[in-house]
Amino acid sequence: VQLQASGGGLVQPGGSLRLSCAASGGSFVNYGMGWFRQAPGEERVFVAGISWNGYSTGYKDSVRGRFTISRDNAKNTVYLQMNSLKPEDTAVYYCAGTTFPILTRTNIQHWGQGTQVTVSS
Repeated sequence: VQLQASGGGLVQPGGSLRLSCAASGGSFVNYGMGWFRQAPGEERVFVAGISWNGYSTGYKDSVRGRFTISRDNAKNTVYLQMNSLKPEDTAVYYCAGTTFPILTRTNIQHWGQGTQVTVSS
């Protein structure tokens, strides 16, 4: 499956962005999906994940309550709604997928290209 992320940009602190990740070439409906981010000079870290049916979600502690992951299997797309953005959320955001029902750090099989999110006044 190919993953195409979009929706990044420059936003002021406290603002919102919605990232999208469109999948093609595979059975997206069966895929566990997630979002990761990588800030300059740092490792890529898990941000949010969602099970194949959308019933189970998980978040990095620092984004819980501000970010929401969702998916539309009819559109083969997973979203990351980011509210109350902070400068420390600045990073390149990557979507990821797995054929397992739930994505974990060890079962990632597909990566999308990154999309830059910059939070600055």
